[in-house]
Amino acid sequence: MTPRDPADGWVDGPRGRFWGRAGAAGLLAVHDDRVLLQHRVGWSHFGGTWGLPGGARGLGEGAVDGALRESAEEAAVPRDALRLVSTSVLDLGYWSYTTVVARVTRPFDPVVSDAESTALEWVPVDRVDASPLHPGLAASWPGLRDRLGRRLRLVVDAANVVGSRPDGWWRDRAGATDRLLDRLGALSASGVTARWAGLGDVEVGGALTVSGDSGTVEGGVAEVPGGDAPVPRLDRVWPDVTVVVEGRARDVADREGDLEVVRAAGSGDDAVVEVLRAGGGDDLVVVTADRELGERVRAEGAHVVRPSALLDLLPAD
Repeated sequence: MTPRDPADGWVDGPRGRFWGRAGAAGLLAVHDDRVLLQHRVGWSHFGGTWGLPGGARGLGEGAVDGALRESAEEAAVPRDALRLVSTSVLDLGYWSYTTVVARVTRPFDPVVSDAESTALEWVPVDRVDASPLHPGLAASWPGLRDRLGRRLRLVVDAANVVGSRPDGWWRDRAGATDRLLDRLGALSASGVTARWAGLGDVEVGGALTVSGDSGTVEGGVAEVPGGDAPVPRLDRVWPDVTVVVEGRARDVADREGDLEVVRAAGSGDDAVVEVLRAGGGDDLVVVTADRELGERVRAEGAHVVRPSALLDLLPAD
């Protein structure tokens, strides 16, 4: 049978045989306490198991785009009903698999849209282990499940960030803060790397040992003697952004979407700490160059990023 796409095909290497010449990606859609699983048709690789909608990425296609395209093709998942949360990558050097985690922002009914699925089901998180899982999902599920309740909360000390560059902000603090808020909206589309957020070494799941001579796995890794098997690691995170404003900058307008503006009644530093304390259980990042505030937020378990590191991620004014 002729492959549907030049990227369709097996890749062979020292750790096994994998599907997708450009790698593969799958979508873990989370709605309240349920996740969307796909029951794989019997003739498919590891047929009869439950896995994530997904498949081979196209040549030159990003992992997120690949996962969203495949989930739309296989399960009619609407892209505009999702809010990206994170990606984790199993990288073997010659092949990779990316798990894209997304929150459902608008309920939808998945539909079996091609021949690769026999059923689609919203499965309660605490019952996923009861299903016969695709080996790749079985290996990664414990790590994925542990992170489902976590979000990256990015708290921006607006006065410190705006004041970090001499662009005339002192003549119009509210205007300069408005421009910063406009630029921060880009993070809802691009996200940040896990390393930038202080999460660069977070493992999301374990390795998969495959029995048999072929060591053929789709979405997992065949463990080989004499070396440690790679495991999926957190790669990119899409933050919930809170911007703390004070003084004259409190006149800025609210923003729609995932950008929250907190107007400090008194000290902006105190307001930043209060925001962190309200975000228990989340991964916390504070953007500031203020030494005293940095010490306070580190005591709350936050990672500190300097304003220049944030501004370098954002589009120009």
